Amino acid sequence: MVSISHETPEQTESRLRAVLAAADLVALPGTWTFVESTLTEPPALDTDVLAVVRDEDSWSSLRPAGGGHHGSESFGLLSFHFPPDLDNSGFVGWLASTLKRELGSGVFVLCGSNTARGGIYDYWGYPVELRDDVLDVLGRLRGFGHSDGSGPVLS
Repeated sequence: MVSISHETPEQTESRLRAVLAAADLVALPGTWTFVESTLTEPPALDTDVLAVVRDEDSWSSLRPAGGGHHGSESFGLLSFHFPPDLDNSGFVGWLASTLKRELGSGVFVLCGSNTARGGIYDYWGYPVELRDDVLDVLGRLRGFGHSDGSGPVLS
């Protein structure tokens, strides 16, 4: 569900930090890449394929790097499942802007829906070399930051 919120920037920040803290956040293991195929030959679907998207010219499948699959870039992945009835409107823009400001990198986001787990969920891709930094920022935003450098606690 998409919500319409009329809030001050401070209220939005507070609400979205609460959304982040309440989300089921998982850092997926390994390295991920996009593998392209021609539009006339869609990619084979198997249990490793996380997502498939196409434009006018080609198919692109997101899958674990390696195993004969080599894309042009390598990514780390996070998944966010949100509790039902929680207003997460603006979450993507807020967190993407925060990561860009703090780490200098953009992200990509793929969304889906699973009503059994609350509805909309997100997969977030980021440059794999920033894995520790991304997890540190998320841990701090969730209130789980550790001054000893041990990293955030992810549920």
